[in-house]
Parts: sequence; structure tokens; C-alpha cells
Amino acid sequence: MKIKILVCGVAALSIAQSVLADEASVKKGIEAWLGSAGPKVEAVRKLGALDLYEVQVEGDLLYTDAAVSHVILGDIIDVKGRRNLTEERRQKLAQIKLSDLPLNLAVKQVKGNGKRTLVTFEDPNCSYCRKLAKELQGVTNVTIYTFLYPILSADSSEKAKNLWCAADRAKAWNELMIDGKAPPAANCDHPTEQVSALGRRLNIRGTPTLFFADGSRVPGYMPVALIEKALDKGSAANLR
Repeated sequence: MKIKILVCGVAALSIAQSVLADEASVKKGIEAWLGSAGPKVEAVRKLGALDLYEVQVEGDLLYTDAAVSHVILGDIIDVKGRRNLTEERRQKLAQIKLSDLPLNLAVKQVKGNGKRTLVTFEDPNCSYCRKLAKELQGVTNVTIYTFLYPILSADSSEKAKNLWCAADRAKAWNELMIDGKAPPAANCDHPTEQVSALGRRLNIRGTPTLFFADGSRVPGYMPVALIEKALDKGSAANLR
């Protein structure tokens, strides 16, 4: 019995090493195909079906065979289950832990008891961020952390700096987003470069981008009804 267990263990180890070797060779093949100036290959994973390999490339997914003779750009659909497997995987990869974020670098607003949590990345010149701010006026019992993420316009960084240096950051943010009142010029130590680096690391390509307590990510504007559902879902996930 001990010999049989040992043999099974060695066989499992050999299979695992073979999979890792195959994934490494696929990674090298994709990197060669993309070229030295191409996007970065972040990870390679053997799929459980279709004899394909999933390749993560700067926040997106593509597929290839073991020989890297063909590359598939597109989604894999489970026809029987009516599921978009690629989109499910994207959503999983996009999840984060809010506890890993430097929330001290965000503008903080506490509404009501503040028990629910919402994290946003927003540009001071973002029209959909202004629309989101108006929606959030009717949301209560939430703590909102807003990272000032200047990616849209030439003066976005200057506005982000002025907002951060305001005496009341939350008030200055809402006055800009809701009333269109720009903050006065100010100078202080501000985390604009740090937030920009954080956004790039999280592969945030547009604003607003929302994160909820369960780690789920929503790129783009959400109406208030969907925000409420996501906030409640995130809070429930945290209780489990």
C-alpha cells in the first residue's frame, strides 16, 4: 500500500511538473510572437477543456495551443451552460482585496452609519464621474473612498492636486462634481503620482471605476439601483 501511494504521488508530481513545463514553453512562445516591444505576458494557465492555454496579457485574455501555432482572440462560451467563461474569468482576475488598497490616499466620505464600503477611481474632468456623484447623493450608510486618478485631460493632475490640498476634501470634491465649482489653486504634499501608479498596477483604463466590499470591479458608470444592490451584496460577502 505504501509503495502504491508513493508511486501515485510521484506520478502526480510528474504530471504537475509537465504542466508547469508546458505553461513555461507557451509563455516563451507567446512572448516571442508578441516581440520585445509587445505587451507583457503576466501568466499562463492550462485550461481544463479544449486542450488550450489561457494567457493573461496586460489585463486581457487570449488562448493558444501547446505549440503556440494558433492564437485565439475572443471569448469562450459554454453553450450548454449558457455561460461566457472568458468574461467570468476576467471578472475573477479583476477582483481585489480592499484591505490591500492604500485608502489613506483617497478622499473619504462617510454617509449615515458608513457600514457599507465603496471605492472609486475618478478623474476630476470625467463627465460620467459627475453623473455618478449625483447618483451617490441619494445613497446612505456607506463610506466612499475616492482615488483622484487624473488620466483624461491636461489639467486633471492640477485639479486633483488642488482637491487634495483643500481644507475639506470631500466638500471640495462634491462642489466640483455636482456644482461645477473648481477648487482654488493650492499647494501641499499630494499623492497624485502614487495614485496614478496604483491605477496602472490595477489596470484601470477609464473612469469611473468602482470597487465593492466583496472585491468586485465595475468599470464605468452605474445607476443608483445597481449601486445599492452591489453595496448590499459586498457587505453580505464580508459577513461570511
